[in-house]
Amino acid sequence: MGKERTKVNAERQRQRFSREFKLEEVRLLELGQKPASQLALELGIRRNQLYKWQKELSAKDDQAFRGSGRKPLDQQSDIERLKAELKRVTEERDILKKAAAYFAKELG
Repeated sequence: MGKERTKVNAERQRQRFSREFKLEEVRLLELGQKPASQLALELGIRRNQLYKWQKELSAKDDQAFRGSGRKPLDQQSDIERLKAELKRVTEERDILKKAAAYFAKELG
């Protein structure tokens, strides 16, 4: 059974929905003309996903559903640049530590 389950999960791809789509579905949910279970069935998603979208929209309002990464591109590129710089500086520091230890041993 474990292998079958893994195979099914591997074949299933994560669904992605646009911001506009999510906003519309939450609007339909809040109108109450159809039950959440029926809306979810029509969309092919879990009912609790609709409630998660609704909760996110009420908590974040205009900032809800901003896409993957959750960071603006300029912040994302700054983070990547800083991580690369940190890696380079850490490597340089480690080399200098080894060199200092080597020369201290040679002179000592």
